Amino acid sequence: MGLLPRFDPLPAFNFLITLIDTSSTFSAIASGVGGLALGGFSECTGLESTLETFDYQEGGVNDRLHRFPTRITPSNIVLSRGVGFGEDLWLWHQEFIEGKGKRRDGFIILQNELRIPIKIWSFSRGLPVKWSGPALNAQSSAVSIETLEIAHEQLKLVMSPGALLDDLTGAIF
Repeated sequence: MGLLPRFDPLPAFNFLITLIDTSSTFSAIASGVGGLALGGFSECTGLESTLETFDYQEGGVNDRLHRFPTRITPSNIVLSRGVGFGEDLWLWHQEFIEGKGKRRDGFIILQNELRIPIKIWSFSRGLPVKWSGPALNAQSSAVSIETLEIAHEQLKLVMSPGALLDDLTGAIF
């Protein structure tokens, strides 16, 4: 019997973020998955969704509570990165302040050590609801960090080798 390959957990430091302007069909096709690559983030949080439930207490049944699924609530995605010369995050947020903003779809791409995409999440109809600039302190030598919080309508896992690995390991056993 042969040995199965070892699949270690993926490191969390190797990821990319892309934003796609979906306000017109042409721009969505032209940008494709590549979109506006916003690489260089030090942190991405908010890849989560919560299934809300409706609780029903059946009369005379005191030993349990019936729970029924209702809807999914996605969390806001928060992107953090060192302040550089680019103004793309600020400008996207500023466009909404001025009433000219456009929603964007996006991809969060987790890569392995060889920079090969392993998992890809997509979010749709993103809105830049909060931009935070760096905390400035003359007594500190920390990197200046900016953050952008994106509210969105849906989060999906669009690519993962998990299904393929399940098929392979199922065929071996």
